Formats: sequence, structure tokens, C-alpha cells
Amino acid sequence: MTSLLTFIYGQLLFTLLFYFHQCDSVSYKELYFDQQVDHFHFFSQSPQTDTFKQRYLVQDDWWLEGRGPIFFYAGNQGDIVGFWNNTGFVFEIAPTFKALVIFAEHRYYGKSLPFGKMSFEHPYVDLLTAEQALADYAVLISELKQQLNATSCPVIAFGGSYGGMLSAYMRFRYPNIIAGSIAASAPILGVTNLTPRHWFFQDVTNDFDGTAKGCKAAVVQAFSTVQQLFNAGSAGLQNVSLAFNTCSILQASDYRHLVGWARNAFTVLAMMDYPYPTDFLAPLPGFPVLEACKRLLAANQSVGALAAVTDMVYGKKCHEIWKEYIECADPTGCGLGTDSLAWDYQVCTEFIMPDGSNNVTDMFPGLSFTLAERDEYCVRRWQVKPRNNWAQISFWGNDLSAASNVVFSNGLLDPWARGGIMKNISNSVIAVIIEGGAHHLDLRSSNAADPQSVIRAREIEVDYIHKWIQEAQQKHL
Repeated sequence: MTSLLTFIYGQLLFTLLFYFHQCDSVSYKELYFDQQVDHFHFFSQSPQTDTFKQRYLVQDDWWLEGRGPIFFYAGNQGDIVGFWNNTGFVFEIAPTFKALVIFAEHRYYGKSLPFGKMSFEHPYVDLLTAEQALADYAVLISELKQQLNATSCPVIAFGGSYGGMLSAYMRFRYPNIIAGSIAASAPILGVTNLTPRHWFFQDVTNDFDGTAKGCKAAVVQAFSTVQQLFNAGSAGLQNVSLAFNTCSILQASDYRHLVGWARNAFTVLAMMDYPYPTDFLAPLPGFPVLEACKRLLAANQSVGALAAVTDMVYGKKCHEIWKEYIECADPTGCGLGTDSLAWDYQVCTEFIMPDGSNNVTDMFPGLSFTLAERDEYCVRRWQVKPRNNWAQISFWGNDLSAASNVVFSNGLLDPWARGGIMKNISNSVIAVIIEGGAHHLDLRSSNAADPQSVIRAREIEVDYIHKWIQEAQQKHL
């Protein structure tokens, strides 16, 4: 079976690559579903309404109506169109499987705001939980299967990063609805209270240190120079402001935020270290970590070199650092706009994010973010105290022995990988390791620059998808 599927997949990619490289994205229908605001109380807690408009995207050109499988992307913390445009693997394999493709937007993100402008105020924001989002997806899938006369069509869940976590959780919680899950770059262990919290920025550092000799040292020197200039009074502040081309002169009180803003640029570069140009989190060249190291090592002035790296992520312009980077309960970044509010609330309630940088195991200035500091921030910002053990209770923690039909993939260039599943749990909960792969590279469209490891990872995923579909279909015979 494996060799046949590999041949079919290879032929499919050969015929589709031209098409996918000629258009920005696959077309879709934008639709809205009247979704329950609260799935877990029969008496409505909502002062406004019992339902909201949940956005979802559909592509049905390839579907064998009523018989083909459903490929369901579990939307994560952002506008669903962004994930649609960066998940080409699903579209490459959908024609062969004659699948219906559905991408569902996560509640409180993008256009799926249950209470409009009031969504991030109490009591409205209290209905933003992963459990509610998973129930959204379960209800949406179930209702659409009824409407489309597709009740016997198996559903395969896909997702990357937090969406990868949700994809796996869908299989854990709703195996009656989800036949199998591809969970790419899903740090399901890292968001619990079961692992150390210092690994993230250490692994960002390892990406740069392993890319070019002297790169890590150049970063350390650049940040050290920035700190010296901040301590040098107004003349130093003016020099830093000029080097980073900030829209206004920095003040001494801006030091912590400037470091966080610059550190975030390195985080983006490490996560998006793809072997070809992309524009997911920022317009970046191929191998952006290597390009950043070249800039760091080529410049004569260390602060100028650091500024050249931040320009890769934020653009070459006058920078408003307080608008380009928002501090929140996730030191790795919450994004911008209302999406940043939603993610900030989620990591103040259910999920533990990595600690800050420490300048010992990583190359960045020490910006601590202990669990106690997180508690203080969350109480002050949202009037909530995180439940540090809730994720391991609600989402199984590291005991996945009862799970089945999940492929967890992780790229070794991805700083999130250490928070994920790196070894097989059983013969149906599989770990796929991608040498030279960054953040959910396997979910992206095929590219001539792809390493052999990601080509093989996609072949393995296709094999399992085929197996899960066959098993599900046999149950309906």
C-alpha cells in the first residue's frame, strides 16, 4: 500500500505544482454558521444572544458528494484566511481523496467575534475556552454532515501549532466525529505544567548558533551594546533610536519593550525558517535565519546589525515598537489586534507558555516571566488567575495511551518541537520527525526546495489518512 500511495502522491504533486505556484491561494466559499455561544449550559449565561456567526471556508470542487471524506482544518489563533493560504498540503491531497475541504475559524478570532466589540469584556470573554472551540467544531461538522447528506463520510482533522493541538484534541474528545488527526508542530506537552519552561528561547538560540559560526556571539554582543547605550543617558538613547529608526526617541523606560520587540523578531525568523520565501508572519526570504546571520556578521556596528535583523520582520521603515509588538502572557508573542487579546486571555487561563529569556541558556537579555509573574499579570489584566494544571487534566497531559489515529509531526528547526510528541506512543499515535523542518513545514504546499525529510513526512501522513478513511468506511458497510 505504501509504495502505491507514494507513487500516486508523487504523480499528483507533479501535475499540481504548476497550478499552485501560479495562484496566491486556492479559491474558497466564505460561509457562516449559527453557532452556540455556550455549549455547556442549558440556561443561557449570555446577556445578548444564544448564538453567533462562526465563519468557515469551503472548497468542494474535488468532493465526491456524499461519499468522499471531509478534510477539516481546526482554526487556531488568527483569521482563518491566513491559515487557508498557508496550508497547501491539504489542497494537494484533496483531489486524490475526492475530499470536501472545510476550514473553521476559532471563536473570538478573525470575524468570529461572538459579542462584537464587547467580546473581550467580562462576562463575554469568559466563553473563550479551548473546550468551547472544540465543541464548536464538533457541532459544525455534525450539522454540515446532516445538511450535505454526508453522515457516513469520514472526517480527518488537520492543524498546525495551536491548531495542531486542537486537531489532536478533536480526536481525543470526539472520536465519534473525527476518524484521524494530523497534528503538526503541536506543543501539547509544552503548554502543560509537566515540562521545564526554559527550552523555547534556548532552541531559538540553537537555530542561530547552528546556522553560522559566530552568529550567536554577534547577537549577544549586539544586545549588550544596546544595554550600554541605554545606560549612557540621552546621547545613548538617541543613538539606539537612530540605529533602529524608531518613530520617536526612545526613553529609558522603553528598554524592556525594545528587547522584547527585537527578541520577537528572532522568534519569528526561527519559526519561519523555511527553505524558500514566505509571507506567513512576515515577508521573509528563503532560509531567513541564515540571512539574519549574514546581516549580523557583515555589519560593522553591532546595533546596526541587530536593526537589520529586526527590519526583516517589521519592515524597513520608521518603527513604532509599542504597536508592532504587544507584551502579553505569552513571551513568544500574541500577535496584534483583537487576535492578540484573545490569545492573551487563553494563555491567562488554560495554557502555560514558555518562560522568558535568561541570558544563560539563551542569547537574549534576561526578561523573566515566571509563573508567579504570569499570575500577577493575568490578575491585573483580566482579573483571572491561571489554572496551571488544567491542560493536563482536560487534555490528557502526557498520558496518551488511550489515544488513537493521530500523527504528530515536528521539525527539528522549530523552537516549539521540544514541547511536542517526539516519540511514537503506540502503533496508532505516531511521531514524525522532520530534519531541517521549521514550524509545520509539512502543512505547507510542496516546493522544489523542500528537504527530503518533509517529502517523506507527507508520504507517511498520506498513508495514515488513507488507512483511517478505509477503516471508517468499513464500519459503515
